[in-house]
Amino acid sequence: MHAEDMPKSDGIKFPLAAPALTILAACGATDDRAPGTLPHGPDLQTVAARRPPADDADPPPKDGAYRVQLTAEIAVLRERCKGAVPPQQPATARAPDLVEPTQLDPSLKLDVRYATTDNFLSARVYDEARVFLQRPAAEALVRAHESLRSFGMGLLLHDGYRPWRVTKLFWEATPLAQRDFVADPSSGSRHNRGGAIDLSLFDLATGRALFMPSGFDAFTEAAHPEFAGGTPMQRWRRDLLRAAMEAQGFSVYDGEWWHFDHATWQQYPLLDVTFAEIDATRRQSNSK
Repeated sequence: MHAEDMPKSDGIKFPLAAPALTILAACGATDDRAPGTLPHGPDLQTVAARRPPADDADPPPKDGAYRVQLTAEIAVLRERCKGAVPPQQPATARAPDLVEPTQLDPSLKLDVRYATTDNFLSARVYDEARVFLQRPAAEALVRAHESLRSFGMGLLLHDGYRPWRVTKLFWEATPLAQRDFVADPSSGSRHNRGGAIDLSLFDLATGRALFMPSGFDAFTEAAHPEFAGGTPMQRWRRDLLRAAMEAQGFSVYDGEWWHFDHATWQQYPLLDVTFAEIDATRRQSNSK
């Protein structure tokens, strides 16, 4: 559920009072950064040195996942999207090469919410709990994961490549007044190109997810990458994640601490292939 190709509004459900610089950045007006991404923050060593004392309680965040009232039954929405066709687009610099980061490094952990009902639609939209990325992004993700090992943490992956038809489903399912929270299928999403990843951190020793200032898909002020609330440890983990990702060529999206775009995302086409079709293409390629 990401409107990464448009600036956020200050609606009731997303009360972010973005500073002028962030608004300009969202419109691509300040520099050559992609719209909606923030400039890089402190490096990993600087953030590591700021580690606070361990919180006694480390409570769950107050702001959990967002939910919408569906515009229709999910089966009706699926049928409505069945014949939809992705928008025309110019040729891109690179041919798609989608891979699973977990195949490159099995110690990465998955928590694919859209393969469950634990998401903003309260409905399953993926048939399988899998995450794909274009190869350069996947390889960079593995490097970020490895850099966190010395902190006793690893990357917990929520979503990567997203078929365009799923973005279309998100749009059709979301009430008109709340559509500033989802990407417009007429332009597509960075997820549709395999260049964006939604993720968090987990504890290597226990395997459990680590708390951040907000939950995943919590569309409130607490989701902002520079939100000053939550506990010191939660903010430090969020900043550590950002520093590790930025060191490997990712940029954080300005309204979602969990969303990162790889520097190559614009070089790939918008795609509408299922996970099963990715497998079939790979098998066909390997048989040649």
